[in-house]
Amino acid sequence: MDIDLSRPFLTRQFERAGHTRWELQNKAYHQLVRGVWVLEEHADLDCMYRAALLLHPPWAFVSRLSAAALLGLPVPDHPFVHITVRQEKERRFRPQIKIHVTSRRRRIIVVRGMRVSDPFETFIDCAGSLGFVDLVILGDALCRKFKLTASELRKACAETEAYYAGLARAAATFVRDGVDSPMETRLRLLIVLAGLPEPEVNVVRRWEDGSWRRRYDLCYERIKLIVEYDGRQHATDRSQWRADIARREEFDDEGYRVIVVTAEGIFENPLNTLRRVRRQLVLRGWGAVPMISDDWRAHFAA
Repeated sequence: MDIDLSRPFLTRQFERAGHTRWELQNKAYHQLVRGVWVLEEHADLDCMYRAALLLHPPWAFVSRLSAAALLGLPVPDHPFVHITVRQEKERRFRPQIKIHVTSRRRRIIVVRGMRVSDPFETFIDCAGSLGFVDLVILGDALCRKFKLTASELRKACAETEAYYAGLARAAATFVRDGVDSPMETRLRLLIVLAGLPEPEVNVVRRWEDGSWRRRYDLCYERIKLIVEYDGRQHATDRSQWRADIARREEFDDEGYRVIVVTAEGIFENPLNTLRRVRRQLVLRGWGAVPMISDDWRAHFAA
């Protein structure tokens, strides 16, 4: 029998193709997990997913954090490949693989030839593995990437009977459409969890003819207050620097106030960021602005 050595293969498949297991000791081969190999030059993260699936029945699928990573969504690094099967007896134990068992009907899609839980299922499953902020980040990202809406995600969470449904529903209420980046999500959640008014997401301003003019990450349009995350450590691009100056001058001309927040303002000194936002809400006449609550402290380092 022929065998494609550029894709994961079992030791027994290698032997059936006329090879000996001693050949696998050659440095040209890489053992992904016990009993599954691939040519060293083709070893990558996809190979780990394929290796885990190869050990299990054809109806097994990549799930949870591994599904999110395979779908190209932002999740923290994790040490295992997560695979879900239907019955306990189908589990094939390896140190690198975490196997889950469920008889619940699941929505499955195929990505690069691999079975994987669909975005909604992945979000719900990840509620058991991610903290609140990371789960909302995941929800924002999947809505943007797969052109889904936050209301569709909330509907899927409301209808599921999954074990972590409650956590998923709670996080889904904070998911918004059109969010550009994880840091934008973090900044918005910091503001909201502190009890301050929620800014609008991705406000688009247009010219009189309706054409696109500007987009603001987070904005209190009524009082012309913009809150922006700036991920650059240094302004090294002179053309971008000049464009930013012109943009800020345009904001000034139109009466907007821009609060620029860096990574430090989220990870190292979030309280100062909250004070800056609240101060401008008060100064620009938002109305009754609540005092900063301590609820944000459970999710952000003080």
